[in-house]
Amino acid sequence: DVSTSATSLVSNAASSGKILKINSLIIANIDGTNSADITVTLRNAAGGTTYSTLANTVAVPADATLIVVSKDTSIYLEEDMSLYVLASAAGDLSATCSYEEISE
Repeated sequence: DVSTSATSLVSNAASSGKILKINSLIIANIDGTNSADITVTLRNAAGGTTYSTLANTVAVPADATLIVVSKDTSIYLEEDMSLYVLASAAGDLSATCSYEEISE
């Protein structure tokens, strides 16, 4: 479940020697009644600096899914970068992420 505080979903450590290719990020609203908002950001691994916002308080209707990243729009996490997710309501959203590790 996605928390109401920003939480790292995928992280690439500072000296990993790898790049992570994010192939897909799917947000599912598992609440049968209420809509909930999702925010997805790219930050440094410690979470202190936001580099980019992929989705900002985008509503996910009850029993629906939102594709934030797909194979057509894949993104890369360089070293010392993380993908963070944040929900407007606890327990309403679930995140599924597919990625590949690429050695430098």
